[in-house]
Amino acid sequence: MLGVGLGLTTLRGRAAAGVEATGGTVTDITVDGVAYKVHTFTASDDFVVTRGGTVEYLIVAGGGGGASRQGSGGGGGGGLLTGTTTASAQTYSIAVGAGGAGGDGNDNPFAGSRGFNSAAFGFTAIGGGGGRLQGDVEQDGGSGGGGGRVTFAGGLGTAGQGNDGGSGATNAGGGGGGAGAAGGDGVANTNGGDGGAGSASSITGTSVFYAGGGGAGGDPDGIPGGSGGVGGGGDGGNYPDAGVAGTDGLGGGGGGGSDVPVLGGDGGDGIVIIRYAA
Repeated sequence: MLGVGLGLTTLRGRAAAGVEATGGTVTDITVDGVAYKVHTFTASDDFVVTRGGTVEYLIVAGGGGGASRQGSGGGGGGGLLTGTTTASAQTYSIAVGAGGAGGDGNDNPFAGSRGFNSAAFGFTAIGGGGGRLQGDVEQDGGSGGGGGRVTFAGGLGTAGQGNDGGSGATNAGGGGGGAGAAGGDGVANTNGGDGGAGSASSITGTSVFYAGGGGAGGDPDGIPGGSGGVGGGGDGGNYPDAGVAGTDGLGGGGGGGSDVPVLGGDGGDGIVIIRYAA
């Protein structure tokens, strides 16, 4: 009988045990009296699960780069995915996308590059669209890049991940879209559009905004650039400044440049965060 009792206790202890895993930077937090382990990946790596269970995830792709030259569009924020899934005992490859390069003011078509995708557990967040200038194709992505001066439309966002970029107007570019809001439209001969706001998550135990869009670049005729969206979006440059880069680890879009040949800001690198009850 003593042996049976010990066996039941051991089995109950095992049944109650949670996920065990390694990979990334691991921190311990407590939220509302519940202990969690948080794995943060700022570069591609493996998440090795030795005991499975339910996990939460936040996946943010790299932000798009802002376009170069005056009246340029801001880069779109990286696509953002959140949810829960069941992780089994195996090794999962975690991909963290880099931000896209800002446009080169000496290299036509001057558009920013799209950010790179991030992925985990079979879910893929799409990189943010690069900002646009005159004549460039629309820069679609997780969130769309902003349109260039004159009346060029912004890029399209990906449903469930982000929003569209703002449209350009005469001498004013549009802001890049963010995970929480579309990019602002440029106002003709007045100002460049602001980047769209990102989306907040408390997966780390603190509310943080991710994947904001970059602001549009300004113009030498005194037209100011737009502000970056909360969530790592870079500000657009005011003449004669280059666009500000998006924030790494938040997947923000880069701001647009404001003159020849200043650069658009690079998009911020993405991030993957995994949490489970300890």
